Amino acid sequence: MPPKPPEPPKPPELSVPSMPPKQHKQPGRPRQPRRSAARAVLCAVALVAAGAAPAQADGGGPAPWTVAPSAGGGTRPAKDGRPAFYAEGTPGSVLQDTLSVTNPGPKPRTVSLRGADADNTASGAVSVTSAKGRPKETGAWLTFARRRVTVPPRTRAEVPFTVTVPAGALPGDHPGAIVASGGGRMVGVRVHLRVGGPTLSALTVERVKLDADADRITYDLVNRGNTVLTPRLAVHAEGWFGTLLDRPARTLPVELLPGHRVSLTEPWKDAPAFDAVDVELTATAAGGARDTASGSARLVPWGAVAGVGALLLGAAGGVIALVRRRRRRPEEPEPEAHQDPEAQQENGARELARAGTGEEL
Repeated sequence: MPPKPPEPPKPPELSVPSMPPKQHKQPGRPRQPRRSAARAVLCAVALVAAGAAPAQADGGGPAPWTVAPSAGGGTRPAKDGRPAFYAEGTPGSVLQDTLSVTNPGPKPRTVSLRGADADNTASGAVSVTSAKGRPKETGAWLTFARRRVTVPPRTRAEVPFTVTVPAGALPGDHPGAIVASGGGRMVGVRVHLRVGGPTLSALTVERVKLDADADRITYDLVNRGNTVLTPRLAVHAEGWFGTLLDRPARTLPVELLPGHRVSLTEPWKDAPAFDAVDVELTATAAGGARDTASGSARLVPWGAVAGVGALLLGAAGGVIALVRRRRRRPEEPEPEAHQDPEAQQENGARELARAGTGEEL
């Protein structure tokens, strides 16, 4: 009889750490007081299987670890996932949420967590405070169940955390972030925190200048309110002979945080070379924020002016040199009249005869 074919090998079992068994109370042991809800949510980190098939990266290898808000958590949950954390609360409140750290690879991953404040870059983009600097607002108000989490292969770790809003926190938006680092990678998740109270949307446009040499208009935008703004900008310019530029309002690639200033530029490649220009910038944002500022410039082609001036100076110098040359020529003496000696004697006798007679000599 033919031999039986060998049985196919069994797939490797997914390793998921088991939860510790429950401890029963011993008789006669004194009862421990209950912990607060904010402290209970930080007591453990739950590990959940991420799936039997590991995710693949673009290069064909296992995808790196990822962090994201847990679905269904926070004050604004979403079933299909959340791109960031959204939290709202009054001063003195404690807000709870959960961060998911997923390791799809075949090896354990250790990830460190920290809170950070949001900041604006020079171009208006949003950045976070570095690990060396200490956060002062939202980043300092974040407390994690564990700041260092080791995630087994093909496993997801659920990390609870709280946001403790100080009693003296100002109303409005307080943007921050959760920064995870490990294995040479650093990933951030935005935290949109709004503290209850009156809100104000206000911004100003300042230091408007026309840089004709660089074909651009420079200006500053300042968020004077307590909400995050996405400004829109309209540009208008007038010259000696009418309108030179009229651009309708458009949304800028800027997320202006409360109390922050950014320096921006507006390109103008076809700016006139010789004109008197008045530039007007109008910035608007949601919530009724609006401001207008202007700047003036007298555009002169200094290269051409310098060339004409050099020619004029050269011509003037030639004229002056010619006049001076003519003045320096010595005047020739007039030739004396030559008279005969006999005629001179006759004239002298006549003058002596007329002398004393009262006649004109």
